[in-house]
Amino acid sequence: MKAGSRALYVETLVRADLDTVWRLTQDPVLHPRWDLRFSAIVPLDTDDHGRTHFRYERSLPFHRIDGTGISLGEKVRPDGTRTSALSFMTDDRLSPLRSGRGYWRYEPTPEGVRFITGYDYSPGFGRIPDLVMRPLVSWMTAWSFDRLRIWAETGIPPEKWGLLTVFAWWNSERPRAGRCRTRPPRDGAMAGAPTTLTELP
Repeated sequence: MKAGSRALYVETLVRADLDTVWRLTQDPVLHPRWDLRFSAIVPLDTDDHGRTHFRYERSLPFHRIDGTGISLGEKVRPDGTRTSALSFMTDDRLSPLRSGRGYWRYEPTPEGVRFITGYDYSPGFGRIPDLVMRPLVSWMTAWSFDRLRIWAETGIPPEKWGLLTVFAWWNSERPRAGRCRTRPPRDGAMAGAPTTLTELP
């Protein structure tokens, strides 16, 4: 896989317990409710290596992107930090993201859960169009993370915050991508997304 120009990184602090954040992000029914990148996630089967295969969808006004993925596994550290990894791909020519891989990390802190994702992908439309698409995908991820944060902290369902609320500038409670960190805290913290559990950061 030829990666894009820069791997994506998004981080937020969710003031909720780890089990809540894990459930809202790992449940394939709940995940698409807050994540703008997906319309549906459907588990398929588990292979001999214990990896779960799934199908995902992203509905657009005149098209539906279909793809498949594999949950590569999970790792739990002695300090309670959890990490899950996955890979995904699609043959859809209208998808701006083709094959890719990434991870989610959940770090317990006294204030809540530091929730992080890092991922990279092969651009579907080539490198030049991806100069525009990659920042948009980063924004979609960060906006979705803040919508998740609001749900976990307040119980307000993510459906209340449709995409048009982006323009409701007078509403300070709406999700905002700007609340999330979109670069690693130090240079070189993420050279690339992992492909196996031994490579998880």
